[in-house]
Amino acid sequence: MHLTQRSFKLLATSAAVILLAGCASLTPEVLSQQEIEAQSQADLQKRMAEIAPIGSAITIEEAIARALKYNLDHRAKSLEMALASGQLEAGKFDMMPRLLANAGYFTRDSDLVRRSQDINGNTYDNRYVSSERNHATQDLTLSWSLLDFGASYYSAKQNADRLLIATERRRKSMHTLIQNVRTTYWRALAAQSLSQRVSGAIVDAETALKDSRGMQAAKVRSPAESLRFQRTLLDNLRQLEALQRELTTAKVELASLIGATPGTRLTLTEPTDAEPQSLGISLEAMETQALTRNADLREARYNVRIAANDTRKAIIKLMPGISFDYGTRRDDDRFLVDQHWQEAGMRVSLNLFNLLSAPSQKRAAEAAESVMQARRMALQMTVFTQVHLSWHQYDDAVRQYQRAYAIADVDSQLALIAGAQEQSQMAGRLDRISSDVISILSVARRYQSMARVQEALSRVQSTLGLEPEVGSLDELDLPTLQKTMDQSLKNWNLQMQTKPAPQARRSVGQNQTESQT
Repeated sequence: MHLTQRSFKLLATSAAVILLAGCASLTPEVLSQQEIEAQSQADLQKRMAEIAPIGSAITIEEAIARALKYNLDHRAKSLEMALASGQLEAGKFDMMPRLLANAGYFTRDSDLVRRSQDINGNTYDNRYVSSERNHATQDLTLSWSLLDFGASYYSAKQNADRLLIATERRRKSMHTLIQNVRTTYWRALAAQSLSQRVSGAIVDAETALKDSRGMQAAKVRSPAESLRFQRTLLDNLRQLEALQRELTTAKVELASLIGATPGTRLTLTEPTDAEPQSLGISLEAMETQALTRNADLREARYNVRIAANDTRKAIIKLMPGISFDYGTRRDDDRFLVDQHWQEAGMRVSLNLFNLLSAPSQKRAAEAAESVMQARRMALQMTVFTQVHLSWHQYDDAVRQYQRAYAIADVDSQLALIAGAQEQSQMAGRLDRISSDVISILSVARRYQSMARVQEALSRVQSTLGLEPEVGSLDELDLPTLQKTMDQSLKNWNLQMQTKPAPQARRSVGQNQTESQT
């Protein structure tokens, strides 16, 4: 059914008015406080529903598994990889021919009237109508350009390399996250082990300080002796309060890393096999593995391939464009003898100005490829440096831990002696408090040294490109991921051919138990 000329004008005018009214009504809409609160509450509830409940105690393997599965920053890297995968799939369709379907409707307020003229220029007044006032058209055209196919082919290869780059960035994010969890876990263990002792020592020192000021006011001791006593107590309090501030933030940071809400009460399990291990792998073997596994170096290699394909795309775009078209068309104009027909054609096009810009475009593309190659070579030397630095840093961290372990062992025994002497009135209260504070600080340094050992070890593994072999984190439940992490930690030790480092002769934990007894 055809539209009349008047109806068509009315329809076009109405559409224009509606479009203008819609454009005029576009104004910024500020979110209300209620909408923000409702959205925040919905996001929080959705987030909490995705997180498995935390049990009675968390091991370091479970902490790493929870971080990999629930940490939002790491999930963002996973989503970037999914986005790159989608772009690769979508880019494959750019190599296919284009299949265009068109439909149209045409109308005019008067007939299309034509005159005839012979080859001698004589015009005849036998007018005739050559087209209907209202008619509809449909066509389906298959078009394929050889130039577009070549450019799309190399673009698809670049998208494939970008997907691999996203994978390497996800690996690097995994390395960083595991390193942060292992370091923060030991700091949180220090907070769990020492919080009560620190609080008790602060109360004890403040009580002694109050008593000393009372004795000074009563002039039981000389002013100089009382002030020296108070100065020592104040210095002990300053150190204890600084340690307390550091311990307070450790569990909050760990909760953030594993995806738990801040303020969640965490009970941590201290690993029984946590003694640091000396690296048994040679520097040459580490360099070889880093060349093939390092995430940054792999990303640089893929960037070189992307730059090389950019050069090929630049060369292809300088070539003539060849396109092929085939289509079927229909027009319901009754004046046409054939209302349905098929067309085929081939076109060759060339931008002649490309002949002038071709040398400069080629040089620019090759220069970009050379830059990427230079960056890759520079990064390779950087990775070599990282290998040597991480090896020395880990070796130094192990030595510092052993030293801190021995110092904590000695300070613990001195605290036992000072406590016994105070009970037998062979020593004063200040000696016992100072010895206890020194012992607490030594144990804290021992935990801090272990945290640095874990940080250095994670840096070695990151440089060598060692990470747990996990697929989609959404498809793995938490217990399975935890088992995978447990096995991965064991495999890393085997792969690096580690051997136990010399241990201290006595456990600090045993000394602390005796001290509390």
